[in-house]
Amino acid sequence: QVQLVESGGGLVQPGASLTLSCTVSGLEFDYYVVGWFRQAPGKEREGVLCASNEEGVTYFIESVKGRFTISRDDAKKTVYLQMNNLKPEDPAGYSCATDTTDYACPVREYDVWGQGTQVTVSA
Repeated sequence: QVQLVESGGGLVQPGASLTLSCTVSGLEFDYYVVGWFRQAPGKEREGVLCASNEEGVTYFIESVKGRFTISRDDAKKTVYLQMNNLKPEDPAGYSCATDTTDYACPVREYDVWGQGTQVTVSA
């Protein structure tokens, strides 16, 4: 069974950095596509970015460009979302997802989702 587990959320001050991880199990990691989403309370879930090992990163939120970056650890089967200079609009529950039938961005339909991790930005 393919599973995604997120971790790394927490409480930080504006301007601080935080790294989220998305660890994949049950799936070969030679090629991957991972999408990151976020949902604030009372708001719709929105796509943050889509990352693949060949296409790089596609950003869906302009304000995260230059602040959010992706790295990868093949041995740990983990994709890291480095979030720099966190802003008041960034707090949300962040989830990662993957498409097990296609490995390129954009993704038509994600079929496996993680449980999410909470990011809180507060002075």
